[in-house]
Amino acid sequence: MTALNQANLGSLSVPVPSYDRSQVKVGIVHFGVGGFHRAHQAMYIDQLMERGKALDWGICGVGVMPFDLKMKEAMQSQDCLYTLVEKAPSGSWEPRVVGSIVQYLYAPEDPDAVIEKMADPATRIVSLTITEGGYNFHPVTGEFDDTNPAVQADLAPGAVPATTFGLVTEALVRRRSRGIEPFTVMSCDNIQGNGHMAQDARLRDPELGEWVASNVRFPNSMVDRITPVTTDEDRVQVRERFGIEDSWPVVCEPFTQWALEDNFSTGRPPLNEVGVQVVADVVPYELMKLRLLNASHQALCYFGYLAGYRLVHEVAQDRLFANFLLDYMNSEATPTLAPVPGIDLDQYKLQLIERFSNGGVRDTVARLCASSSERIPTWLVPVIRENIAAGRDVTLSAAVVASWARYAEGVDEQGEPIEIDDQLADTVRRLAAQQQEDPLAFVKNQELFGDLANETAFTKPYLDALDSLHTSGSRATLEALARRSTPV
Repeated sequence: MTALNQANLGSLSVPVPSYDRSQVKVGIVHFGVGGFHRAHQAMYIDQLMERGKALDWGICGVGVMPFDLKMKEAMQSQDCLYTLVEKAPSGSWEPRVVGSIVQYLYAPEDPDAVIEKMADPATRIVSLTITEGGYNFHPVTGEFDDTNPAVQADLAPGAVPATTFGLVTEALVRRRSRGIEPFTVMSCDNIQGNGHMAQDARLRDPELGEWVASNVRFPNSMVDRITPVTTDEDRVQVRERFGIEDSWPVVCEPFTQWALEDNFSTGRPPLNEVGVQVVADVVPYELMKLRLLNASHQALCYFGYLAGYRLVHEVAQDRLFANFLLDYMNSEATPTLAPVPGIDLDQYKLQLIERFSNGGVRDTVARLCASSSERIPTWLVPVIRENIAAGRDVTLSAAVVASWARYAEGVDEQGEPIEIDDQLADTVRRLAAQQQEDPLAFVKNQELFGDLANETAFTKPYLDALDSLHTSGSRATLEALARRSTPV
């Protein structure tokens, strides 16, 4: 068994970095070094380095949250190396050691070190995978929430910033005062746009906010690769199959996609050379992914969990569920989308079902059910609103919301308890508990749904689906919905 670190690379039997990592210089500071970043952006940079390029675009990872301490320990003990394993539907595993991350900083231990790393002229991009909740915007209005206690603490005179945006804003302050061109802020999360930095800066200093709005670039991007949470079984398999002792490997599907707006102030790596779609307008790609892939994950997960499924591929391989997803995508999501350059949407939708059905990945339904109060308002509610405004049907979207409301009651159809993993867990459980007396209680929460509870076009199918879920269960509910349309 070989411990994964720089000294042992020559002893490994899997592909390892062929470039000299001692020559790699940090050009990107990245917040949120989880599985997805390491399976996606870091992988693309590693591919460039394998071609002898982008050696000045090495990555310094940054952790901000308490749980990031474990990542810091893992990364520093392994010289920031990790094993990336692509799991194919056939069951084959394709491993590679990735070396593009060359430094890791944990902000709570030394925030000034993080700020100075971003203030360094060599840093030209600050990128983010901090989840939808990390942007601190209201799920319905999209406005920056300046009442958040963490934001208020950062804004206090003389405060040492603790949030991602507080740290980045302070780094921009220092670059501005030193006459250094600002870095580009590149969001790689499932949100549209990323102008919240300017709002955060404006709260601190209106003049600074104007400078940020005028000088800092915020390219949009659409990122896609299914990357489940690393399990102990994954660690054992990496050890037994490849002889590598890796405390935090990453597993993912073979598919990967990245559409990136070409909007950078201080240059960028030549990512187009390794398959990234560098485009003028990312919005069509963003909406395609949010409303087809992401919203379909939500359409799958609550019904699937209630029915007793625990792995995503098992749900997607059930034809009843697959037809429901395709019906939603075809009849309700696609009408809200503009044409996407270079993408055949019909083929894309079928490919999504194939990807969801990949048994090699073993993604969990519980992972898809997590953070629903961030995801449903961002991914599905806009579809509902657009269709209602256009006079189109929202029966299937309403049923997905109903399935979340039923799931939030905390007990599945077999009587087993459900652990609600959500930042608003107490709120959604409380509202779900009121549904017997007031069936619309869940969707009357205007923080999540706005005024949808007043829209008959939504509430009628929502109430029908919720009643069916309570009286007949998830499969019967989907069967009834299937009878109203032609199976795909």
